[in-house]
Amino acid sequence: MLVLPVYDLLLLPGVTFNFKKDVLERMQVEKVEKGEEILFLIQKEEKKREDLIVDDFQEKGLVGTVENVDDEGNISIRVHNRVDVSDIEITDGAFTADAAICSEIADLPEEEEKEIYKEAKKSLIQFVSGFQWGVWARAFIQHWSNMTEIICALSAYLSITPEEKYAIIAADSVRERTELIEQSIYEFIEMAHVSDEAESAQQETHERVYRESALKKQIEFLQEQLDEMHPENISDVRKFEKKIQESGMNEEAREEAEKVLNRMKQEGKDSHEYGLLYDYLDFMTSLNWKVAAPVEIDLNQAEQVLDEQHYGLKKVKERIIEQIAVMALNKKQSGSILLFVGAPGTGKTSICQSIAKALNREYVRISLGGVRDEAEIRGHRRTYIGAMPGRIMEGMKRSGSSNPVMVLDEVDKLSHDYSGDPASALLEVLDPEQNFSFTDHYMNVPYDLSNVLFICTANSVDTIPEPLLNRMEVIQFPGYTAVEKFEIAKKYLLPNAMSTMGLKKQNLKVTDDAMRAIISEYTMESGVRGLKKKLETLCRQAAVKLVKGEQKSITVGVKRLKEFLGRKQLHHDVRMQEAQPGVVTGLAWTSAGGEILFIETAKIRGDGKVKVTGQLGDVMKESVQIALTLVKSMFPEEAEVLKESDLHIHVPAGAVPKDGPSAGITIVTALTSMLLNKGISPEFAMTGEVSLRGGVMPIGGLPEKLMAAQRAGIKNVFIPYDNREDLEDVAEEVKAELHIIPVKRVEEVLKHTGLISEDK
Repeated sequence: MLVLPVYDLLLLPGVTFNFKKDVLERMQVEKVEKGEEILFLIQKEEKKREDLIVDDFQEKGLVGTVENVDDEGNISIRVHNRVDVSDIEITDGAFTADAAICSEIADLPEEEEKEIYKEAKKSLIQFVSGFQWGVWARAFIQHWSNMTEIICALSAYLSITPEEKYAIIAADSVRERTELIEQSIYEFIEMAHVSDEAESAQQETHERVYRESALKKQIEFLQEQLDEMHPENISDVRKFEKKIQESGMNEEAREEAEKVLNRMKQEGKDSHEYGLLYDYLDFMTSLNWKVAAPVEIDLNQAEQVLDEQHYGLKKVKERIIEQIAVMALNKKQSGSILLFVGAPGTGKTSICQSIAKALNREYVRISLGGVRDEAEIRGHRRTYIGAMPGRIMEGMKRSGSSNPVMVLDEVDKLSHDYSGDPASALLEVLDPEQNFSFTDHYMNVPYDLSNVLFICTANSVDTIPEPLLNRMEVIQFPGYTAVEKFEIAKKYLLPNAMSTMGLKKQNLKVTDDAMRAIISEYTMESGVRGLKKKLETLCRQAAVKLVKGEQKSITVGVKRLKEFLGRKQLHHDVRMQEAQPGVVTGLAWTSAGGEILFIETAKIRGDGKVKVTGQLGDVMKESVQIALTLVKSMFPEEAEVLKESDLHIHVPAGAVPKDGPSAGITIVTALTSMLLNKGISPEFAMTGEVSLRGGVMPIGGLPEKLMAAQRAGIKNVFIPYDNREDLEDVAEEVKAELHIIPVKRVEEVLKHTGLISEDK
């Protein structure tokens, strides 16, 4: 007989099944004849016929006979027996098998079977009567004559597995088979009931939600119409509802804002808390919560912006361009937190504005000078009277952006007391691993600061706590040379001052010599802030003369500076004219730039006391002790005189505090000069820390110190050997006028200055 493999199909004896024409392909025949017998092999899993192997079939199958083949090729097969299948073979796609009719265990009385059938049929009719299609289904149910026909007709709708279907086919016991059929039918009915109830409940829920939504939209539409007709009557609650919806807040922030809004509704305008709730919602809805889309960064344009607005600062600009390039590649804020360190007026804050312009971002500056309360950074909790957000979130509100360039100005001026430590509060703000969920105490919800480009500025790193400093990359802003100041004044400061005062080009001209005189004789600074003020003063004086009609065009030369700016206000120390024993020129760094420093020593009749004057700090006093010990060990015979003499060491400009170890080499040389009673050429200056072994150790602030030497007319400068690489930061025009001598030991300085001979 023909073999037809089937899967997930419930076939039972006494039932006729209809198959479409394509079943012929499964049997690998072109046609079948009426009366032809078919062997059904039941597959364990679904596979194509060509992929089947012997182990893919169950042990029991069925045998049926073709009852009819219609004009379209559809086939009706009536199943008449269950069979035991054995010795299956597959050869070139052809199936052969032995099939023996299964024996039935007639353990269910006929009357009981009929009773089960009637109950099942009754239950099905009752079930379908609740549906619109029940009349049509009832007619089909009436035609079923036994449990076998019922289960075979419903098998496609039952949620039973292929294994459960096979269990019904394989059952030899009539009672067992009937019980399995009965269980499947009643499970189907109950599951349908449960599904129907769930669907009905769900539909009710949906209808309620849809109705509520429709009513809300209608109310909203009507409210908008009223708002347009009477905009003056829009309530605060309505205004904040709309702002919260459009804000793009994260889920936690939205929940908090809606909670406060509901409280505001309940309190009413007459409540004493209404103003506090209003201020909170106004702040929350004023923040930009939406993540800004990444903007394409043009690196060439960024370089152009930095060069146009700032002269010099080559290394600083290179580091900024590196940071911008990393951000352009990552399409997000990344890289180190930058800390710009330098003297006042060197362009730290203003270059941050240029960075914001180069990145097409908003710019916001937060001054931290004098902040000593942690709440200034994190905000106050709303339970306090007069609670306010911290400066960070206030700055975010002012910027109106989620990714501004935020400048934290003067971080070295932070202080702390019983109110808390604001520097520690900044740790979370500046840490990329934490600031994506920064929580201001006033807001009490997290805000993402990870897209903000933080830049800090400071005059010195000495007072910045180590944990905070570790989170930042220090970029030094060296002082400007006289040449750089001259270019900055001509290109930026003077044109800006003239524009501010309403002067035109033809109204005022400042000669180059006058400009150089203003820089050297009226200002003493590393930056250009004082120079800017002097040029503004000059422009105001010129404006007075123009308005009075005294002159229509003014040219300011060196001789007229006193007329516009008054007498010279500064007298920089210049090199000595003659060599004096015991007096040596040193180099010092100050917050206003570099200066030359004279170390003066003298001995008088006494009993070996040492007196130090000039407002020296502890470190510098220790340098005096080290230098004295070193000189005594180097010149023991000459130092004998100190037992019967008092030694006085003085550093002029006594009103100015001085500290640091870099004057060590200068003190050693001055003491040696005094003991040997030999003067040193005024053209020599020096800087360097000394050790008890006579080594010259590195110092800081070298560019500023060399500028001071050049300005004072010094020709030869001794620097520590280990500071050679720092010469890269020194302007070329400064190096061109100085003979810089790197030294490793004190003896080299003494030999170069002629205090001791070369053979010592």
